[in-house]
Amino acid sequence: MSGAQLLALGLLLLAGFLIGGVISFGRERRWIPAGILALLAVVAAVAAVLRLV
Repeated sequence: MSGAQLLALGLLLLAGFLIGGVISFGRERRWIPAGILALLAVVAAVAAVLRLV
């Protein structure tokens, strides 16, 4: 695996972790932190995809 692929994998793992936080905050009806984590998860996932391309 190259460095870019490892970075992309790390970003995808980070996105998954952040999505777990979104689910956790969403169940507690805390929408502002859930929205922030969702935005960060999307940014991490997009960055990972762009790294792979």
